[in-house]
Amino acid sequence: MARHLEMGLDSFGDVTAGADGQLLPHAQVLRNVVEEAVLADQVGIDFIGLGEHHRDDFAVSAPEVLLAAIAGRTSRIRLGSAVTVLSSDDPVRVFQRFSTLDAASSGRAEVILGRGSFTESFPLFGYALEDYEALFEEKLDLFAALLGQGKVTWQGGTRAPLTGQEVFPPVEHAPLKTWVGVGGSPKSVIRAAHYGLPLMLAIIGGEPARFRPFVDLYHKALAQFGKAEQPVGVHSHGHVAPTDAQAREELWPHYKRGRDRIGAERGWPPATEADFEREIATGSLYLGAPETVARKIAATARLLDLSRFDMKYSAGTLPHATMMRSIELYGREVIPRVRALLAEGQE
Repeated sequence: MARHLEMGLDSFGDVTAGADGQLLPHAQVLRNVVEEAVLADQVGIDFIGLGEHHRDDFAVSAPEVLLAAIAGRTSRIRLGSAVTVLSSDDPVRVFQRFSTLDAASSGRAEVILGRGSFTESFPLFGYALEDYEALFEEKLDLFAALLGQGKVTWQGGTRAPLTGQEVFPPVEHAPLKTWVGVGGSPKSVIRAAHYGLPLMLAIIGGEPARFRPFVDLYHKALAQFGKAEQPVGVHSHGHVAPTDAQAREELWPHYKRGRDRIGAERGWPPATEADFEREIATGSLYLGAPETVARKIAATARLLDLSRFDMKYSAGTLPHATMMRSIELYGREVIPRVRALLAEGQE
């Protein structure tokens, strides 16, 4: 793989347990996320992404506000969403918030646009779930028009039209880097290619190899639409500890607690240790000592020809201190080892 692999981290601000085992207040979780991002900047991680949720087990509902706080405490790490739920937001306001973040951070902002895997934002902001697909299609179309930064004329069925209007502030060094987050729909892959936008694959379970056809489809569609080649990234869960055994021991109870809560809402059976071990061995859970995690990331990067890999380091109630150590190991040991492995593969 010839291209440079950017390596990032993602968090949804999962509500974590304190030293006494009790859940921390949302406000403390948000402050902890800022400290986690500051450490990520210090240890050489390329990107920090914060996901948007509107439920009590996640603290981040306004990623751009928290990213702005992080911008003031960091100097080099890129700052973005993971993801922004565009379907239940206004594209003009999303663009304005990220162009403002880009200015405040001296050009470090980027946005990942998606439909989201949770639906709480729809009733919260007055949108109908039956419009789920139409809302995203139209709003992505408008956002793509805004990226040109000129006078925008646009019309759709989900909001008022724009007629020769400009949106401020403009991005200082346009365009704003904008990814489309995709969970595994061919139609979504083709949509990203249609607009010539980078593709971020959310691979949260199962073998990464099953996403290779989506990567091939994306590149084929880009060519057919006459668009330039664009990067492909992956977002997956992971945890790094000094040893493989310690990583398993630390993550399992928090992994199960979070997985079972969401599973109960969606009709999934409770998670078993066999499920957990299968995801570690052949699935999309990047867990273990730095060498173990690095080898698995490098293998996925080669397989899918990636330009970026983002590891979701937060996992349910996993404590802040444990995540801080995982971040440090990821930055200081995993990232250099991944790049060395990829370089060896080029020789």
